[in-house]
Amino acid sequence: MSDREPPRRRVPGPARPAPDARRRPRPGAGPGPGVRPARRPAAPRPAGPRIIRLGSPRPRLRMVSLALTLVLVAFAVRLLQVQAVDASTYAAKAEQNRYVGYTLAAERGQITDRSGVALATSVDAYDITADPTLFAKKQLKITDGPEQAAALLAPILGQDQADLTEKLRTKGQYVKLAGRQTPQVWKQIKDLKSALAAKASDDKTTVNVLAGVFAVATSKRVYPNGDLAAGILGWVNADGKGGGGVEQELNTLLTGKDGKIRYAQSGGRQVPTAGSTETPAVPGSDVELTIDRDIQWAAQDAISEQVKKSKADRGYVIVQDTQTGEILAMANSPGFDPGDLSQADPSTLHNWALEDAYEPGSTAKVMSMAAVLEEKVATPLTQVVVPNRLHRGDRLFQDDIDHETWYLTLNGVLAKSSNIGTILATGQLGKTQAQANKVLYSYLRKFGLGSYSGLGFPGETKGILAAPQDWSTSQQYTIPFGQGVSLNAMQAASVYSTIANGGVRVEPTLVRGTQGPDGRFTPAAKPDRNRVISEKTAKTLARMLESVVDDREGTGAKARIPGYRVAGKTGTANRVDPATGKYRGYTSSFAGFAPADKPRVTVYCAIQNATKGSYFGGQICGPVYKQVMEFALKSLQVPPTGAKPASLPVTFKP
Repeated sequence: MSDREPPRRRVPGPARPAPDARRRPRPGAGPGPGVRPARRPAAPRPAGPRIIRLGSPRPRLRMVSLALTLVLVAFAVRLLQVQAVDASTYAAKAEQNRYVGYTLAAERGQITDRSGVALATSVDAYDITADPTLFAKKQLKITDGPEQAAALLAPILGQDQADLTEKLRTKGQYVKLAGRQTPQVWKQIKDLKSALAAKASDDKTTVNVLAGVFAVATSKRVYPNGDLAAGILGWVNADGKGGGGVEQELNTLLTGKDGKIRYAQSGGRQVPTAGSTETPAVPGSDVELTIDRDIQWAAQDAISEQVKKSKADRGYVIVQDTQTGEILAMANSPGFDPGDLSQADPSTLHNWALEDAYEPGSTAKVMSMAAVLEEKVATPLTQVVVPNRLHRGDRLFQDDIDHETWYLTLNGVLAKSSNIGTILATGQLGKTQAQANKVLYSYLRKFGLGSYSGLGFPGETKGILAAPQDWSTSQQYTIPFGQGVSLNAMQAASVYSTIANGGVRVEPTLVRGTQGPDGRFTPAAKPDRNRVISEKTAKTLARMLESVVDDREGTGAKARIPGYRVAGKTGTANRVDPATGKYRGYTSSFAGFAPADKPRVTVYCAIQNATKGSYFGGQICGPVYKQVMEFALKSLQVPPTGAKPASLPVTFKP
């Protein structure tokens, strides 16, 4: 048998019906116009299974074509939107993602003493930063990259590991991990980063989790002398802004102007060929103070020792050039280290010599005596009978000690610091007590009470001096001897400098000048000068103040300086407790100048609430005055005048 399949037989199909007779052509005639020729009879189809044919592909092709057309139209519309409508927006986003920018911190200007010795300066430092996108899982191929990096950085930066982890997981390409770190800290991080990179290149299973940590060069504020003059200098906070003192007052001048740098980056690294733009920073100006570093040290040492010995709340010393008004020293105790505020008591972050308002006590009597002498109602030799008690208004006044009736000259009233004698003397300033009050008030104002000193220092108080018509019955008699009125230490020192300067008040100054980035020195504006009392009255007061120190009956014997004529006045006042608003404790003070006959230096000392030993101003502030004044006179090379003091009588025989 043959393997071939036998041929299929054709099975004739059913016969087609005859065409319509009307359309059958006539015999012998051809087809006429418009007549379709007759079809040939179809060949008979073979008998067998029926063949299935697919539908026409054209509809499906149309649908596919339509879909593709819609997709292409959508792409075209989107492309048009991206390239034409929103082109600038997307370009900006691309630039933002590609380019990174940093602020170039301007170097902060120095603060120096009058000789150019740095009291505050800046050193190189680094802000430790990171690019959080480089710690993502898709970048490091691990899920705990931020945690691993934080664990390595925490002990170096001295920060909490959880806080660092949170920073590394923030969105964006920039985060500051720690500000103003020393070069040693950055070197430690950089060495660790390099070690991890080297290990990762040798061992593919190791991941350099510090690859996204960087550093930005900046500067850090340092104070080479520790707590010296901290109350004057202030400090710089974590944001690089002055937080107190001169650092705050002249912050704009010291800060300068920050610059900017912007460059392309890829994978956290700068692309050198992509170019960069940079606006250089402009350094801040240097500030030269009137302070003498050595005198400042002597003042700070003396007041700190006495505050500690007396277990007092605080104390301050001011040293002023009587002729120029320049502040040579302004010391506070206790103080603080502006370079390490973490160890500072918040209550010490002040310049209390300017911020503390208190009742001065007997050091204010010199203004009462100035008014009496200037108004010519008495002379140093005027006799004043001082009883043990004096009834005025609704009060019975007394001196600090019980005594029999004193027979004092006006000079003796000041030398023995008699409250009663001062009340009697100032009562002569007017025909009525109200008139006397107005006259005394006018002199207090001219001496600077109730007004700011002119230093423009942050937090300075102008004290409290009510208008004379508002003085209470008791204030009419207490203000003449320094109670019922308040001032700050700078105002008190300025009173004595005014007398030392022949009766002309020179506005205190703390800044000698500034030196800009161009190296040019600009002197500070000259201070205002105003005559308060006549030169004759000032010289008379100086002689009277010598009696306080030199006379055996004076209260300021502990302020004597061998070889020099010293003018001074003690003060012991009831102190208002800031916490309760009631009197508690005492304000002890001493003020004066030297040489008395040719003044050059004023020193003022005040101690608040001494709780151990004596609280009298002559006993605890007199020695501080002497120690500081001696040092200042030697530092400034002020020779003794050699003239003998002109002693004035303290008492008289009735």
